[in-house]
Amino acid sequence: MALARRGHGWWPYWFPLGSFLLIGSFTSWFPESIQPWLLPVKVVVPAALFLYYWQQGEYPELRSFRSSGAGILMDVVVGVAGAALWMAPYVVVEEWRPDEAWDPNRLGEDLVLLTLGVRCIGYGVVTPFIEELFMRSWLLRYAEVFDRRVDFRDVPIAHFSWRSFLIMTVFFTVGHVPWEWPVCVLWVAGTTAWFYYRRQLGSLVIVHAASNLSIFAVVLATSWGTDARMDLWFFL
Repeated sequence: MALARRGHGWWPYWFPLGSFLLIGSFTSWFPESIQPWLLPVKVVVPAALFLYYWQQGEYPELRSFRSSGAGILMDVVVGVAGAALWMAPYVVVEEWRPDEAWDPNRLGEDLVLLTLGVRCIGYGVVTPFIEELFMRSWLLRYAEVFDRRVDFRDVPIAHFSWRSFLIMTVFFTVGHVPWEWPVCVLWVAGTTAWFYYRRQLGSLVIVHAASNLSIFAVVLATSWGTDARMDLWFFL
């Protein structure tokens, strides 16, 4: 049973994503020998905060998720299509690929499977939950009422207005590195349109997870091992 409302209700949405961003920002403060080992911390802390608030009865928008198998399958299809949209320009045009890349050997060659596993969980499971809760549950609704004395929780999930749509799209996009902005804008706009159609946050978590896991799978299939055909580690 969800808790009775108290306070402004922001922290369950802010703290998981905020911890993820802060840990990433503070990584450079540590010696280079320690920095790679912060990868598990960057996954465990946001996941632990999400699970803590879940056990406290928060996130009614996730608890109310109901869908048929066909609906979930369509969410997955939309997510895979979103991954194709995200990757295609940089796969086709090599000159557009950024110089920086994620290193699967960052914990050492003997721990590459552990490194990939932690990255997969963080990228494909934890991130979809904490980003969707912040961006398309809290921010999309808060943008509707920030200039009025209205609780964001009074705004229905997936309620459309141009103001909230544009604010969330810009905020979501600038939270990514600049080379991702062109594809991020399209991905966010398209998946938000799907959100307005499905009207369930759980649907968007599935879409987001399907996109990220598809990207992860393509990177492994094309860029890992002695028979790697291209270097796409920058996507991760």
